[in-house]
Amino acid sequence: MPTKAATAKPEAKPVVGSGRSYTAGSARLEARISLDLHGTVKRAAEIQGRTVTDFVVCALQQAASQAIAQADQLRLSASDQAAFANALIAPARPKAALKRAFARADRLLAD
Repeated sequence: MPTKAATAKPEAKPVVGSGRSYTAGSARLEARISLDLHGTVKRAAEIQGRTVTDFVVCALQQAASQAIAQADQLRLSASDQAAFANALIAPARPKAALKRAFARADRLLAD
């Protein structure tokens, strides 16, 4: 009869990089790059005192965060920018319905 240790699943061993650890729950990413780029990445990692893996993961995370942040920024055309600025400088006068709504809100909140 096999012992418990022989049938147990092996524990996830963390791979430790400069401040980061990766376990079996991590995803793997592979990419083919030129030898020149590999040399450049390896040199940059050595300059920063990191492993190549840690350097690539950090650079990838920074690039992804920057791409997402840029995509999330509000982008307006030149005419939209002008319309927005004009609305701030000279807002439209409130219509009667808006004035009534504010008056009603004031009455309701005053109680």
